[in-house]
Amino acid sequence: MVKPIIIAIDVMGGDNDGSFILPGLALSYVRNPDVRFILYGDEKKIQKNLLEFKELSEVSTIVNSTISIGMAEKPGLALKRGRNHSSMWQSINSVKIGEADFVVSAGNTGALMAMSKIILRTMANIQRPAIAAIWPTIKGESIVLDVGATIGADANQLVDFSVLGASMAQSIFNISRPSVSLLNIGVEEVKGLEQIRDASNILSNNDLFFNYQGFVEGNDIGKGEVDVVVMEGFNGNIALKTAEGTAKQISEYFKSAINRSLLSKIGYFIASSAFRALKDKMNPSKVNGGVFLGLNGIVIKSHGSTDPIGFASAVDLGIDMSRSNILDKIRNNINDFRLLQ
Repeated sequence: MVKPIIIAIDVMGGDNDGSFILPGLALSYVRNPDVRFILYGDEKKIQKNLLEFKELSEVSTIVNSTISIGMAEKPGLALKRGRNHSSMWQSINSVKIGEADFVVSAGNTGALMAMSKIILRTMANIQRPAIAAIWPTIKGESIVLDVGATIGADANQLVDFSVLGASMAQSIFNISRPSVSLLNIGVEEVKGLEQIRDASNILSNNDLFFNYQGFVEGNDIGKGEVDVVVMEGFNGNIALKTAEGTAKQISEYFKSAINRSLLSKIGYFIASSAFRALKDKMNPSKVNGGVFLGLNGIVIKSHGSTDPIGFASAVDLGIDMSRSNILDKIRNNINDFRLLQ
């Protein structure tokens, strides 16, 4: 019998009281009936809400926690107030002690990263963890990192991110030799900040398990020219938020155009299947879930204001990563890369 995957859930994280969490878990369970859940949060409230999800309740264990980390709470205060007893801390710690295979939280990103680094620690030979996101592209999907774990990165850290991102691409895209590029202000070797050029030199002059393809610009990310796009966290977070805002902007343009006249509505009706396909492609819920890479454990950060479909997507991503043994893959790739240097 295959050992079930155990998933720790921070039920007290997220906007709107995390109302999307249990419905999202129910959706994920339908797709993955071999998983089990440990729910960390207010026991009485969880038990009451679980009455609506009979099958989910049968595969879930509740661990009571009355301390919730606020979405706007500073990481330092969150650590001081929530250490050991908050739902966020307890759910992460369950991964460290082996009770759970990975953790999912829609809570405060800074607090989640701070607690994860303290509890799980950064992997050997990795200077900093990174947050990786799945990015929808014209050709399919790419991995983009770092999208906000830390501000700034030197050349060696950008190289680490390249190894982490390529390892993730191997795991979830099932690509033996993924393509990787560094985000820059131009594709020419003389352009960009010194640390980006230095990272490119390191990657260009080593025999790698991935295919390094030099620089890409911001407008290349959505084209899907490479499997992994690497950048430091400040630019990565801006790029991510800009893409999310642009998707919403285009959606509003469509709504406005459709309602402009009777002829527009008739045209929309005729081409409705094409518009539904476009809406589905642009739906951020389908690619929800940022992965904290470089830690001794799998941590998935869901968007705090997602919906049940989005939270289920974040859980499904963690399941895929757990099944592919991504932590062992990262360690092996990092060790092999260090031997080459």
